[in-house]
Amino acid sequence: MLETTALPRKATLSPPLDTRYQVETPEGIDLPLRPAGLMARALAFSIDLGLRGLILGVLFIVLAFLGKLGAGLGSILLFGVSWWYMVLFEVLNQGRSPGKQWMGLRVVQDDGTPIGWSASLLRNLLRFVDLLPFGYFLGAISCLQHPSFKRLGDLAAGTLVIYREQPLTRPQLPDVPPRRPAFTLTLAEQRAILGFAERQVELSEARTHELASILAQPLQVSAPLAVAELNGIARGLLGPA
Repeated sequence: MLETTALPRKATLSPPLDTRYQVETPEGIDLPLRPAGLMARALAFSIDLGLRGLILGVLFIVLAFLGKLGAGLGSILLFGVSWWYMVLFEVLNQGRSPGKQWMGLRVVQDDGTPIGWSASLLRNLLRFVDLLPFGYFLGAISCLQHPSFKRLGDLAAGTLVIYREQPLTRPQLPDVPPRRPAFTLTLAEQRAILGFAERQVELSEARTHELASILAQPLQVSAPLAVAELNGIARGLLGPA
């Protein structure tokens, strides 16, 4: 009887989860965007909902003294705040309502450009569909099913809620006079020196001197003055402040 040996099947690895949304600018530059998930969006919406309630509460207290005129004005304000609060902030504040700004989010078009009036109106008018049948049920289901976490209003308006990228800050180096290295440094050596100078505020004094002594030998730096010398070279590499 012939025995057949089953060959081991090669395990198929699923691709890593990546929620980045990449668009290409007219200049041919790839622009990575990070879509915001359901929880961050729900928290931002809750903040905005609370602010709208606070605004309306204060206005209604003031208008209560105007009698029937106040009641009429209150109805107009209720409509205006309910429907235009989000639109005005999104269009006039770079896609950020107070809640989104608090959570570090913003709304943009699918191509990464700022959101316009028509898109903002459409996505917010369709919010009542996302609220059906209760408690944002359809909107939550749409966010969880879509790879870019879009609710129905976003799908119709061609918009995307993303995390706002934090501006890059120049690293802070010790305030020492800049120095020139004894020879031309490779890119790896430059990175090592800059990394040492940037990180030493997080290190103990003993660890700082230990790392400095490791870098000092190949860079022909005097060991007793290694920390000061390396900080000076780092300052020279970074250039004037």
